[in-house]
Amino acid sequence: MADPVLVLKASEAAGLVPMADAIELMREAFADFGAKRASIVPRHRLYAPIEDAEDPTWFWLNSMPGLVPCHGVAAIRLKAAQTVHRHGPAGLETGISGDFAGLVLLWDIESRALIGILQDEGISALRVGATSGLGADYLARHDARTIGIIGSGRQAAAQIEAILTVRPGIERIRVYSRTPARRQEFAAALTGRHDVEAVAVDDPETCIAGADIAMAATNATDPVLFGRWLAEGAHAVSMVGGDRFDGRREVDDAVAARSELIAVNLREQIDIDQQFDILSPVRKGLTSWENILELGELCTGHHPGRTSASQITFHSNNVGLGIQFASIGKRALEIAREQGLGTELDPELFMMRR
Repeated sequence: MADPVLVLKASEAAGLVPMADAIELMREAFADFGAKRASIVPRHRLYAPIEDAEDPTWFWLNSMPGLVPCHGVAAIRLKAAQTVHRHGPAGLETGISGDFAGLVLLWDIESRALIGILQDEGISALRVGATSGLGADYLARHDARTIGIIGSGRQAAAQIEAILTVRPGIERIRVYSRTPARRQEFAAALTGRHDVEAVAVDDPETCIAGADIAMAATNATDPVLFGRWLAEGAHAVSMVGGDRFDGRREVDDAVAARSELIAVNLREQIDIDQQFDILSPVRKGLTSWENILELGELCTGHHPGRTSASQITFHSNNVGLGIQFASIGKRALEIAREQGLGTELDPELFMMRR
Protein backbone atom coordinates (compact mmCIF):
# COMPACT_ATOMS: atom_id res chain seq x y z
CA MET A 1 0.00 0.00 0.00
CA ALA A 2 1.45 3.35 -1.06
CA ASP A 3 2.04 5.98 1.59
CA PRO A 4 -0.50 8.82 1.76
CA VAL A 5 0.28 12.01 -0.13
CA LEU A 6 1.26 14.52 2.55
CA VAL A 7 0.13 18.13 2.16
CA LEU A 8 2.01 20.78 4.16
CA LYS A 9 0.93 24.35 4.64
CA ALA A 10 3.69 26.94 4.75
CA SER A 11 3.33 27.27 8.51
CA GLU A 12 3.87 23.51 8.91
CA ALA A 13 6.87 23.29 6.56
CA ALA A 14 8.68 26.36 7.87
CA GLY A 15 11.54 25.58 10.24
CA LEU A 16 11.50 21.81 9.72
CA VAL A 17 14.82 21.61 7.86
CA PRO A 18 17.79 23.17 9.71
CA MET A 19 19.90 25.56 7.65
CA ALA A 20 23.03 23.39 7.95
CA ASP A 21 21.11 20.40 6.56
CA ALA A 22 19.63 22.54 3.77
CA ILE A 23 23.11 23.69 2.70
CA GLU A 24 24.35 20.09 2.50
CA LEU A 25 21.26 19.08 0.54
CA MET A 26 22.02 21.91 -1.91
CA ARG A 27 25.65 20.79 -2.12
CA GLU A 28 24.55 17.27 -3.08
CA ALA A 29 21.85 18.46 -5.50
CA PHE A 30 24.11 20.96 -7.28
CA ALA A 31 26.90 18.35 -7.45
CA ASP A 32 24.41 15.98 -9.08
CA PHE A 33 23.47 18.77 -11.49
CA GLY A 34 27.10 19.66 -12.18
CA ALA A 35 27.80 15.99 -12.96
CA LYS A 36 24.88 16.02 -15.43
CA ARG A 37 22.84 13.50 -13.47
CA ALA A 38 20.27 15.89 -12.01
CA SER A 39 18.29 17.88 -14.55
CA ILE A 40 16.08 20.94 -14.70
CA VAL A 41 13.90 22.90 -17.08
CA PRO A 42 14.84 26.59 -16.79
CA ARG A 43 12.33 28.79 -14.99
CA HIS A 44 9.55 30.02 -17.23
CA ARG A 45 6.93 32.67 -16.52
CA LEU A 46 3.71 33.44 -18.35
CA TYR A 47 2.18 36.90 -18.00
CA ALA A 48 -1.28 38.38 -18.66
CA PRO A 49 -2.33 42.00 -17.92
CA ILE A 50 -5.01 42.65 -15.31
CA GLU A 51 -7.47 45.16 -16.68
CA ASP A 52 -8.68 48.19 -14.68
CA ALA A 53 -6.05 47.85 -11.92
CA GLU A 54 -5.04 51.05 -10.16
CA ASP A 55 -1.34 50.45 -10.97
CA PRO A 56 0.02 48.41 -13.91
CA THR A 57 -0.63 44.82 -12.81
CA TRP A 58 -0.04 41.44 -14.40
CA PHE A 59 -1.00 37.88 -13.50
CA TRP A 60 1.95 35.51 -13.75
CA LEU A 61 2.40 31.77 -13.68
CA ASN A 62 5.85 30.52 -12.71
CA SER A 63 7.12 26.94 -13.27
CA MET A 64 10.38 25.26 -12.13
CA PRO A 65 10.74 21.48 -12.69
CA GLY A 66 13.72 19.54 -11.38
CA LEU A 67 14.93 15.96 -10.96
CA VAL A 68 17.55 14.89 -8.37
CA PRO A 69 18.56 11.21 -8.72
CA CYS A 70 20.92 11.27 -5.73
CA HIS A 71 17.91 12.09 -3.52
CA GLY A 72 15.45 9.93 -5.46
CA VAL A 73 13.02 12.78 -6.03
CA ALA A 74 11.48 14.92 -8.76
CA ALA A 75 9.53 18.12 -8.21
CA ILE A 76 7.85 21.03 -9.87
CA ARG A 77 7.31 24.38 -8.24
CA LEU A 78 4.23 26.23 -9.58
CA LYS A 79 3.27 29.72 -8.52
CA ALA A 80 0.33 31.89 -9.56
CA ALA A 81 0.55 35.49 -8.41
CA GLN A 82 0.23 39.07 -9.59
CA THR A 83 3.01 41.58 -9.96
CA VAL A 84 2.50 45.32 -9.63
CA HIS A 85 4.62 48.20 -10.91
CA ARG A 86 4.21 51.37 -8.87
CA HIS A 87 6.19 54.50 -8.15
CA GLY A 88 7.43 54.72 -4.56
CA PRO A 89 9.87 56.89 -2.60
CA ALA A 90 12.86 55.32 -4.39
CA GLY A 91 11.33 55.32 -7.88
CA LEU A 92 9.73 52.43 -9.73
CA GLU A 93 9.02 49.46 -7.45
CA THR A 94 8.02 45.96 -8.49
CA GLY A 95 6.48 43.40 -6.17
CA ILE A 96 3.91 40.67 -5.65
CA SER A 97 0.59 42.06 -4.54
CA GLY A 98 -2.34 40.33 -2.86
CA ASP A 99 -2.95 36.64 -2.34
CA PHE A 100 -1.09 34.02 -4.34
CA ALA A 101 -0.90 30.25 -4.76
CA GLY A 102 2.54 28.65 -4.69
CA LEU A 103 2.84 24.85 -4.63
CA VAL A 104 5.63 22.29 -4.79
CA LEU A 105 4.63 18.83 -6.02
CA LEU A 106 7.10 16.01 -5.26
CA TRP A 107 7.37 12.52 -6.77
CA ASP A 108 9.38 9.48 -5.77
CA ILE A 109 11.55 8.56 -8.76
CA GLU A 110 11.45 4.79 -8.21
CA SER A 111 7.69 4.40 -7.73
CA ARG A 112 6.53 7.44 -9.75
CA ALA A 113 4.17 8.16 -6.85
CA LEU A 114 3.27 11.66 -5.78
CA ILE A 115 4.61 11.84 -2.22
CA GLY A 116 3.72 15.36 -1.17
CA ILE A 117 2.43 18.84 -1.91
CA LEU A 118 3.91 21.82 -0.09
CA GLN A 119 3.02 25.48 -0.03
CA ASP A 120 6.24 26.90 -1.45
CA GLU A 121 6.64 29.78 1.02
CA GLY A 122 7.40 27.25 3.75
CA ILE A 123 10.78 26.44 2.18
CA SER A 124 11.44 29.21 -0.34
CA ALA A 125 13.57 31.58 1.74
CA LEU A 126 15.41 28.55 3.15
CA ARG A 127 16.43 27.22 -0.28
CA VAL A 128 17.55 30.69 -1.46
CA GLY A 129 19.56 31.25 1.71
CA ALA A 130 21.07 27.76 1.62
CA THR A 131 22.18 28.31 -1.97
CA SER A 132 23.88 31.59 -1.03
CA GLY A 133 25.53 29.83 1.90
CA LEU A 134 26.77 27.09 -0.40
CA GLY A 135 28.26 29.65 -2.77
CA ALA A 136 29.94 31.48 0.10
CA ASP A 137 31.47 28.24 1.34
CA TYR A 138 33.46 28.05 -1.90
CA LEU A 139 33.98 31.75 -2.59
CA ALA A 140 34.14 33.73 0.68
CA ARG A 141 37.41 34.00 2.60
CA HIS A 142 37.64 31.63 5.55
CA ASP A 143 38.81 34.50 7.76
CA ALA A 144 35.78 36.68 6.91
CA ARG A 145 34.66 38.66 9.96
CA THR A 146 32.12 41.23 8.71
CA ILE A 147 28.93 41.16 6.67
CA GLY A 148 27.22 44.14 5.10
CA ILE A 149 23.66 43.42 3.98
CA ILE A 150 21.19 45.66 2.16
CA GLY A 151 17.71 44.41 2.95
CA SER A 152 15.82 43.48 6.10
CA GLY A 153 13.11 41.03 5.12
CA ARG A 154 12.64 37.25 5.36
CA GLN A 155 15.08 36.60 2.56
CA ALA A 156 17.72 38.75 4.25
CA ALA A 157 17.29 36.81 7.50
CA ALA A 158 17.80 33.50 5.70
CA GLN A 159 20.84 34.86 3.87
CA ILE A 160 22.47 35.86 7.16
CA GLU A 161 21.69 32.53 8.81
CA ALA A 162 23.26 30.68 5.88
CA ILE A 163 26.46 32.76 5.88
CA LEU A 164 26.86 32.36 9.63
CA THR A 165 26.49 28.60 9.18
CA VAL A 166 29.41 28.34 6.73
CA ARG A 167 31.49 31.19 8.22
CA PRO A 168 30.94 30.95 12.00
CA GLY A 169 33.84 33.35 12.59
CA ILE A 170 31.69 36.33 11.54
CA GLU A 171 31.75 38.91 14.34
CA ARG A 172 29.84 41.93 13.03
CA ILE A 173 26.94 42.59 10.67
CA ARG A 174 25.98 45.97 9.25
CA VAL A 175 22.38 46.36 8.06
CA TYR A 176 20.84 48.93 5.76
CA SER A 177 17.31 49.20 4.45
CA ARG A 178 15.31 52.27 3.51
CA THR A 179 13.14 52.41 6.64
CA PRO A 180 15.17 53.34 9.76
CA ALA A 181 12.84 51.60 12.20
CA ARG A 182 12.82 48.42 10.14
CA ARG A 183 16.63 48.18 9.82
CA GLN A 184 17.05 48.84 13.54
CA GLU A 185 14.48 46.17 14.37
CA PHE A 186 16.17 43.71 12.02
CA ALA A 187 19.64 44.37 13.48
CA ALA A 188 18.30 43.86 16.99
CA ALA A 189 16.67 40.59 15.94
CA LEU A 190 19.94 39.33 14.43
CA THR A 191 21.85 40.17 17.61
CA GLY A 192 19.24 38.35 19.67
CA ARG A 193 19.16 35.27 17.45
CA HIS A 194 22.86 34.85 16.68
CA ASP A 195 26.04 35.25 18.69
CA VAL A 196 27.13 38.28 16.67
CA GLU A 197 26.99 42.07 16.86
CA ALA A 198 24.53 43.56 14.34
CA VAL A 199 24.14 47.31 13.84
CA ALA A 200 21.88 49.41 11.64
CA VAL A 201 23.59 52.05 9.49
CA ASP A 202 22.17 55.10 7.75
CA ASP A 203 23.34 54.60 4.16
CA PRO A 204 24.13 51.67 1.87
CA GLU A 205 27.75 52.62 1.19
CA THR A 206 28.60 52.58 4.89
CA CYS A 207 26.91 49.17 5.05
CA ILE A 208 28.99 47.64 2.26
CA ALA A 209 32.34 49.46 2.38
CA GLY A 210 35.03 47.29 3.98
CA ALA A 211 32.71 44.28 4.44
CA ASP A 212 34.24 40.86 3.88
CA ILE A 213 30.88 39.62 2.60
CA ALA A 214 28.66 42.18 0.82
CA MET A 215 25.05 41.13 0.27
CA ALA A 216 21.86 42.46 -1.28
CA ALA A 217 18.53 40.83 -0.45
CA THR A 218 15.96 43.26 -1.79
CA ASN A 219 13.03 43.77 -4.14
CA ALA A 220 15.09 46.36 -6.03
CA THR A 221 14.31 47.37 -9.58
CA ASP A 222 17.59 49.28 -10.02
CA PRO A 223 21.06 48.59 -8.55
CA VAL A 224 21.48 49.07 -4.81
CA LEU A 225 24.96 47.52 -4.43
CA PHE A 226 27.83 49.13 -6.32
CA GLY A 227 31.16 47.59 -7.23
CA ARG A 228 33.15 50.68 -6.23
CA TRP A 229 32.19 49.95 -2.62
CA LEU A 230 33.71 46.45 -2.55
CA ALA A 231 36.86 45.93 -0.53
CA GLU A 232 39.78 43.83 -1.74
CA GLY A 233 39.03 40.19 -1.01
CA ALA A 234 35.29 40.73 -0.63
CA HIS A 235 32.65 38.21 -1.64
CA ALA A 236 29.47 39.77 -3.07
CA VAL A 237 26.05 38.12 -3.18
CA SER A 238 22.89 39.20 -4.98
CA MET A 239 19.57 37.38 -5.24
CA VAL A 240 17.38 39.30 -7.68
CA GLY A 241 16.61 36.96 -10.57
CA GLY A 242 15.15 39.43 -13.04
CA ASP A 243 13.51 38.39 -16.29
CA ARG A 244 12.74 39.92 -19.68
CA PHE A 245 9.45 41.25 -18.37
CA ASP A 246 10.64 43.32 -15.40
CA GLY A 247 14.33 43.91 -16.18
CA ARG A 248 15.18 44.13 -12.48
CA ARG A 249 18.74 44.58 -11.23
CA GLU A 250 20.34 44.56 -7.79
CA VAL A 251 24.01 45.29 -8.55
CA ASP A 252 25.77 47.58 -11.02
CA ASP A 253 28.16 46.60 -13.81
CA ALA A 254 31.21 47.27 -11.62
CA VAL A 255 30.42 44.34 -9.32
CA ALA A 256 30.98 41.84 -12.14
CA ALA A 257 33.77 43.94 -13.64
CA ARG A 258 35.78 43.86 -10.40
CA SER A 259 35.13 40.17 -9.70
CA GLU A 260 37.81 37.69 -10.72
CA LEU A 261 35.33 34.86 -10.30
CA ILE A 262 31.55 34.95 -10.86
CA ALA A 263 29.27 32.05 -9.97
CA VAL A 264 25.63 31.70 -10.97
CA ASN A 265 23.02 29.04 -10.30
CA LEU A 266 22.26 28.56 -14.01
CA ARG A 267 24.28 30.19 -16.78
CA GLU A 268 21.66 29.79 -19.52
CA GLN A 269 19.07 31.71 -17.48
CA ILE A 270 21.16 34.88 -17.92
CA ASP A 271 20.38 34.91 -21.63
CA ILE A 272 16.88 33.44 -21.38
CA ASP A 273 15.76 36.19 -19.01
CA GLN A 274 18.14 38.94 -20.16
CA GLN A 275 19.52 39.29 -16.61
CA PHE A 276 21.46 42.52 -16.83
CA ASP A 277 23.35 42.14 -13.54
CA ILE A 278 25.56 39.80 -15.59
CA LEU A 279 24.57 40.37 -19.21
CA SER A 280 25.27 44.11 -19.22
CA PRO A 281 28.91 43.91 -18.09
CA VAL A 282 29.51 40.96 -20.45
CA ARG A 283 28.17 42.91 -23.43
CA LYS A 284 30.28 45.92 -22.47
CA GLY A 285 33.42 43.77 -22.33
CA LEU A 286 33.87 44.37 -18.58
CA THR A 287 33.89 40.62 -17.97
CA SER A 288 33.52 37.51 -20.14
CA TRP A 289 31.52 34.32 -20.27
CA GLU A 290 34.75 32.43 -19.51
CA ASN A 291 34.78 34.16 -16.12
CA ILE A 292 31.29 32.89 -15.25
CA LEU A 293 30.80 29.41 -13.83
CA GLU A 294 27.88 27.51 -12.38
CA LEU A 295 27.56 26.55 -8.73
CA GLY A 296 27.52 22.91 -9.79
CA GLU A 297 31.08 23.24 -11.13
CA LEU A 298 32.23 24.25 -7.64
CA CYS A 299 30.36 21.38 -6.00
CA THR A 300 31.87 18.76 -8.30
CA GLY A 301 35.40 20.13 -7.87
CA HIS A 302 35.67 21.04 -11.55
CA HIS A 303 36.59 24.55 -10.39
CA PRO A 304 38.55 25.28 -7.20
CA GLY A 305 36.64 28.42 -6.26
CA ARG A 306 38.55 31.18 -4.49
CA THR A 307 42.30 30.77 -4.89
CA SER A 308 43.64 33.89 -3.11
CA ALA A 309 42.69 36.18 -0.24
CA SER A 310 42.78 39.26 -2.47
CA GLN A 311 40.25 38.06 -5.06
CA ILE A 312 36.86 39.72 -5.28
CA THR A 313 34.25 37.05 -5.94
CA PHE A 314 30.57 37.33 -6.81
CA HIS A 315 27.69 34.85 -6.52
CA SER A 316 24.64 35.90 -8.48
CA ASN A 317 21.93 33.71 -6.94
CA ASN A 318 20.20 34.36 -10.23
CA VAL A 319 17.31 31.92 -10.44
CA GLY A 320 15.35 29.33 -8.53
CA LEU A 321 15.70 25.74 -9.71
CA GLY A 322 13.43 22.77 -9.36
CA ILE A 323 16.29 20.74 -7.84
CA GLN A 324 16.29 23.08 -4.82
CA PHE A 325 12.60 22.52 -4.14
CA ALA A 326 12.94 18.77 -4.79
CA SER A 327 15.74 18.12 -2.32
CA ILE A 328 14.67 20.41 0.51
CA GLY A 329 11.01 19.61 -0.04
CA LYS A 330 11.61 15.86 0.30
CA ARG A 331 13.51 16.36 3.55
CA ALA A 332 10.71 18.57 4.89
CA LEU A 333 8.18 15.82 4.08
CA GLU A 334 10.28 13.20 5.87
CA ILE A 335 10.52 15.30 9.03
CA ALA A 336 6.84 16.23 8.89
CA ARG A 337 5.83 12.55 8.73
CA GLU A 338 8.01 11.83 11.76
CA GLN A 339 6.32 14.67 13.67
CA GLY A 340 2.78 13.86 12.53
CA LEU A 341 2.32 17.16 10.71
CA GLY A 342 0.25 17.93 7.65
CA THR A 343 -2.84 16.54 5.94
CA GLU A 344 -2.83 13.09 4.36
CA LEU A 345 -4.58 12.39 1.07
CA ASP A 346 -5.39 9.07 -0.59
CA PRO A 347 -2.54 8.32 -3.04
CA GLU A 348 -5.00 6.68 -5.43
CA LEU A 349 -6.36 10.16 -6.20
CA PHE A 350 -3.09 10.90 -8.03
CA MET A 351 -1.93 7.57 -9.55
CA MET A 352 -3.08 5.80 -12.70
CA ARG A 353 -2.77 2.01 -12.24
CA ARG A 354 -1.89 -0.30 -15.11
